[in-house]
Amino acid sequence: MSRDALKTLFHPFAIDAVPVPGAGERVLFLGAEGGQALPEGFEAELTAVQPFRPLFRTLRDGAFPQVEGRDYDAALVLCGKHRGANENRIAEALERVRVGGLIVIAGGKEDGIQTLRTALLKLNVQLDYTPKYHGVAIWFARPEAADELIKAFRKPTVTVEGRFTAAPGMFSHDRIDAGSELLASRLPTDFDGNAADFGAGWGYLSVMLAQKSPRVNRIDLFEADYEALEFAKKNLAENCPDLNARFFWQDLGSEPPKEKYDLVIMNPPFHEAQAADPELGKAMIKAAAGAIRSGGRLMLVANRGLPYEPVLAEGFREHGETCRNARFKVLWARK
Repeated sequence: MSRDALKTLFHPFAIDAVPVPGAGERVLFLGAEGGQALPEGFEAELTAVQPFRPLFRTLRDGAFPQVEGRDYDAALVLCGKHRGANENRIAEALERVRVGGLIVIAGGKEDGIQTLRTALLKLNVQLDYTPKYHGVAIWFARPEAADELIKAFRKPTVTVEGRFTAAPGMFSHDRIDAGSELLASRLPTDFDGNAADFGAGWGYLSVMLAQKSPRVNRIDLFEADYEALEFAKKNLAENCPDLNARFFWQDLGSEPPKEKYDLVIMNPPFHEAQAADPELGKAMIKAAAGAIRSGGRLMLVANRGLPYEPVLAEGFREHGETCRNARFKVLWARK
């Protein structure tokens, strides 16, 4: 799938506003997505970086979940919906491209591209830009003195409640999500089997399960965001150093777990772009149904209005509601 911002990113090359990278050059592509043909004559070595597993799987050879290397000849930055993540990508491009190297940034209005352009101009970056495909492409040469620029765009990690660490761009990176907190209040205190945390994020629910049920045998964390999973490793090591935990960078909608569990907990995602999409949560419930052994159970939290009960009825022997408040409901199901 090729979204408009991806086409916008390559437009400056198509109109000869910037030279197409040639053989022998190295180009870093941050926020990379597949589905768009490279410009004619693009013969540079392309290193694509995409931490979100479903988008990572659209890429071909030369793709990585996290950035590596320095002194690239150019960088492409594709913006997404998270401002902090966009700014961190710009900081990475400035840090890893050689002096004078080309940096091209593109995004749609919903990605805050105009705000980013204004921020660059206020920092005295000499840039060019062009609107196209309902977005804007920005390009400039990496200046020699870039330390202040990098500092301006680099967003620090956040400490939550004094014991968790997360970063901009992750789900609920600066606070405990209210839905997850409600589910945590209903987690068992006597669980001693193998559990899985679907869509584990930076690890809050896994930590809470381990602390409420100290006899848990093992918790496997499944998360599509590579960066969030790396933070989950740190948060579990910090809060539950003796816990037997494993970490899986997987897209549960298309990469089901290979093992069976006694308990699955989750706060499934329900937004794609700016719109609510209950199909995301339904897909995760179906994945849980296939990953829970006979007699095992599922515990999940959801917005009150999301219609998850029918899919629970399809995949489980019995199901019900544990509690609800003004915004959320905690549901259970048993195989």
